[in-house]
Parts: sequence; structure tokens; C-alpha cells
Amino acid sequence: MDVTVVLCTYNRCDSLAKALESVAASKMPVSVSWNVLVVDNNSKDNTRQVVEQFSSRFPGRFQYAFEPHPGKSHALNYAIRESNSQILAFMDDDVQVEPDWLFNLTGALDNPSFSGAGGRIFPERGFIQPAWLAASESYSLAPLAMFDLGATACELKEPPFGTNMAFRREVFARYGDFRLDLGPQPGSEIRSEDTEFGLRVLRGGERLWYEPSAVVYHAVPRHRVTKAYFVKWWYGKGRGDVREFGAETGNSVGLFGVPLVLLRRIAVWSARWLFSFSLARRFNCKAKVWWLAGEIHESFAVSRTAARVRISERQSAP
Repeated sequence: MDVTVVLCTYNRCDSLAKALESVAASKMPVSVSWNVLVVDNNSKDNTRQVVEQFSSRFPGRFQYAFEPHPGKSHALNYAIRESNSQILAFMDDDVQVEPDWLFNLTGALDNPSFSGAGGRIFPERGFIQPAWLAASESYSLAPLAMFDLGATACELKEPPFGTNMAFRREVFARYGDFRLDLGPQPGSEIRSEDTEFGLRVLRGGERLWYEPSAVVYHAVPRHRVTKAYFVKWWYGKGRGDVREFGAETGNSVGLFGVPLVLLRRIAVWSARWLFSFSLARRFNCKAKVWWLAGEIHESFAVSRTAARVRISERQSAP
């Protein structure tokens, strides 16, 4: 088996060096050929020099590539085209991996019935969860890219997160690339490029494995542990959900392209936000409001785009 670790990066040369140092310490069997492909997504800092230093220290282990088109999905898709390995594992430039991370994550794919795998993503050591976050709420730490389904290995029924996942190469041939309208890029922090792909694979009938012993630690910059960052993330998540799944209409009609069911939900969650007394409960309701606001924004935008297309088609009709 041969493995390529894909790491896409943009202007984070300091954290990148720490990420590469951690993956360089990976303990893999001599029978496994593996390398790390770093895709520089048009960085303006010392990213290239950092990667070249690792290439000199570990000959044949690290490879530098440059993708000038901005946007993480562009960088990910470039890596898929450039690598030839049987297995592609993914990590980010702001994580540190355990020495056995790569072995444990890709080892699950020794079983030919599984097409991909995902592992646990913990916050960096010493992280203290703020009181305004509900510890019991599912995915309360999703804006910090945390993923933890417990300590028991099992089959995944949901897509893994992008900084700790691996897929067989043929999966991309069958299901395509990462979507270019999703994923962070200049002017947009809409994400979900990773989970959309994983969900596409699951819906295709493929099986994925959850390996809790494959652990990465994700950096938590101070500016992210703020209410402002969380609500902005949830707003982007709502927009991304509409792009990924379409507007949720239910049985209701729409108002300017916005399903009435979304308007009712945002009214309900706004009232809960206003009248909740628990700090964590109150913020949880606020996050739901911003999530729904993102869905409403994107539903309206999609409707406007569709209307312009229809007008253009009528005008160009003979």
C-alpha cells in the first residue's frame, strides 16, 4: 500500500512548520510507501521555504506544489490530480498529529470493504471550553473543527471532517472532486467541502470507518473562541447547507424564494434566544438563529439567480 498525505495551506507558515514536524514523526511500516504533498494555495509568506526545509531534512518524504487559483477546493482537487497513491489522507496546516495517526487512519483501509476512514479531532492541549457553550449540545464545537464520536471504533454513518480523513483513490474517480462552490476562499468562509464529499460517498453506498485511535489536535486561536466567530461560522454553515442540499421547503410556499418554514423556525428560535436564562442555552439559540439566517440568505440568493436565468432564457428565445 502507498499513501499520500495531502496538506493544503495558505499563509500559515508558522503553524505549517509544526504540522509538518508532527507528521514527519509518523511511525509507518517499512512495507508502506508514504509521502506528504503540501499544496501552497498562493501564499505570500514563507510557506515555500518551510516546505523546502523539510524536503531537505527528509529526502523524498515531502513534496511542494503550487496552486495559484485561490480556494481550498481548488488546492484539494489539484492534489488529487497530482498524486498517484492508492490512499489519500488529509490533514490541515493548523493541526498536530499523533505519531501513530497515519498508521491507524489508513490501516482501517486494509479491509477492502471500506472506502474511507475518519478519526478524532481534539482541541489543542490546554483548551478550556467557554461557559457560553453547551457541553452537551451535539457539534457545539463544530466551528472549531472538533470531531469525536467516542472511543469505540465502528462504521461511520456520517461524513468525517476534512483534517482527519482518508479515502481510496478510486473513490474520487467514482464520485468526482470537491465542489468549488464550497470551501473557504477569498471573500467567503462557507465551508462543508469535506462533509459534502463524504456524504456524497456515503449516499453512493460506500462504507466508511471511524477509527478513534487516529487522533489529531487542532489549534484554537483566541479569535475563534468568541461568540462573534461562532455565529459567523454558523451563518456560513446555513448558506453552505442550502448550496449542498437545496432549500428546505417542506409543504410550505415561499416568500421571495425563502421557504416559510425557515421564517417560522427563525421566529421560534429568536423567541427562545430572547427568553432563555441559561448562558449556554441562550447562545445555543442565538447560533440556531444565525444558522437559519444563513439558510434564508442563500435561499433568497438562489431564487434570484434562478429568476435571472429564466429571464435571460426568455429574452434569448426565438
